[in-house]
Amino acid sequence: MLRLLAMETATEACSVALLLGHEVQERFEIAPRRHAALLLPFADALLADAGVTLQQLDAIAFGRGPGSFTGLRIAAGMAQGMAFGAGLPVVPVSTLAALAQGAVQAYGVQQVLAVLDARMQEVYWGAYRCSPGGLVEAVGEERLSAPARVALPRGGHWNGAGSGWASYAQPLSSACGISAEHIHPGQQPHAGDVARLAAAAFEHSGGVPAAEARPVYLRDKVAAKPGARE
Repeated sequence: MLRLLAMETATEACSVALLLGHEVQERFEIAPRRHAALLLPFADALLADAGVTLQQLDAIAFGRGPGSFTGLRIAAGMAQGMAFGAGLPVVPVSTLAALAQGAVQAYGVQQVLAVLDARMQEVYWGAYRCSPGGLVEAVGEERLSAPARVALPRGGHWNGAGSGWASYAQPLSSACGISAEHIHPGQQPHAGDVARLAAAAFEHSGGVPAAEARPVYLRDKVAAKPGARE
């Protein structure tokens, strides 16, 4: 039975989840600027309730971003610290993929354009399709762009999810052609979905050493070259 602890702090939501086999327990709270204070108590409570110690886990997972720079550093640092202390591997998981996975679980949809508000009149976005196994798979790369330059892959019926839709509904809808009834702007990335995706990734690759677990910011790649943004 796979035992995995996951955390997600890339947005104003803070969550920790414990996966034991196919069962997932989660602590979740919308808590801007309180992520660092909540992560460890959430993790300790989940482990205590399950009667599991950190050393009995198989891996630590975290939402690697994109998202808030501060939130990503908190999750990455906590995951590395726990993994170093317990001698465990780390499984980084895309926050956009976790957001899309949550929309699939909540609304029974098959294709999701996950969009997070990146501030500075930009959004982080990625397109995902649900696989036959029930987990989302990326369709193309994750991107940073102006809302009006977000582009849907061809084929099928698409749904929107994430804070980017709340902040930039009009330009996103115009660019993508997704109608309001198929948009879920309140959907947040959850550690439970990080855990589900991490379980599959761990079974495939075994994770990475704690020292190699890094956040993915996206903005770093283009900050010096605004003309390269798409």
